[in-house]
Amino acid sequence: MSIYRIDSRISLVDLMDLSLKERTGSYIINEEALTIIETSASPSIPHLKKGLSKLNINPEDIQYIILTHIHLDHAGGAGLFLKECPNASIIVHPKGKRHLIDPTRLISGARAVYGDKFDELFDPIVPIPEERIQVMAHEEKLSLSDTCTLTFYHTPGHAEHHLSIFDSTSNGMFTGDTCGIQYSIGSKRFYFPSTSPNQFDPEKMKNSIRLYRSLHLDRLYFGHYGVSEEVSFALTEVEKWLDLLVKKSEEQYSSHVTMEENVRTITSLLIELTGRELVQKGIDPNNPIYSLLELDMNVSAMGIVDYFIKQEKGDRSS
Repeated sequence: MSIYRIDSRISLVDLMDLSLKERTGSYIINEEALTIIETSASPSIPHLKKGLSKLNINPEDIQYIILTHIHLDHAGGAGLFLKECPNASIIVHPKGKRHLIDPTRLISGARAVYGDKFDELFDPIVPIPEERIQVMAHEEKLSLSDTCTLTFYHTPGHAEHHLSIFDSTSNGMFTGDTCGIQYSIGSKRFYFPSTSPNQFDPEKMKNSIRLYRSLHLDRLYFGHYGVSEEVSFALTEVEKWLDLLVKKSEEQYSSHVTMEENVRTITSLLIELTGRELVQKGIDPNNPIYSLLELDMNVSAMGIVDYFIKQEKGDRSS
């Protein structure tokens, strides 16, 4: 577990999601109203508590726990962590609230994706009392101090229940998975979209990225992983890869085979395309980033196939 102090206000605690370094993190905003963004899954909570201790933060002083969305690698541990934070409220998109109160469907959906690995990766998932949950409308604001206001944006594409959080002080956006994943290898950075099931929609994702561009941001705070100040380049890369991966996947997709067969085919395709980018940029083929990329591209393939199936059925609402 490590801590990265981004500036005098914001720190990033590595939550060791999947037991991997720099995979998923929690951002700590040290303002008058002490706030954290993301908890990751329940197995990450000991790392979060240790990081807070190193920052001399008592969980009892936390006022807000913000979840960009309710996918378990971002929010699965929120209920467990909330037990340590008697004065905190959970902030979530209005469409995510009911799943925090009753996570039954959330659990079943994740089991469908992760299978036998579910318990190891996510258990336990603790329901959150309704009175501890606060929802945020599109463009609603929250003051953390006289000098810091957060603005919440509804940014679908990765998920319908996705919030992005704009920090006025740093002119930065906490992105969750809206504009993909930042992979860091030494001084090199790679940006790929995250198209996981079951609400992926490429056009909505591009609209959300356009919103980011319109705000002229100075920073992107990625859920996976870390801060980037090359905002325009990162967004352009995600848009480029989004178009390419969907286009190439559509060429390989077949309505005459099973979903599982389509996922296998498209997973191989995505791994080949993104892996080739890393090789061309001189990343050692033995670097563990390739294994992580395989995992991410498998989940992304599931989302792309699910999207194609919905398009065939005429369901464009995701």
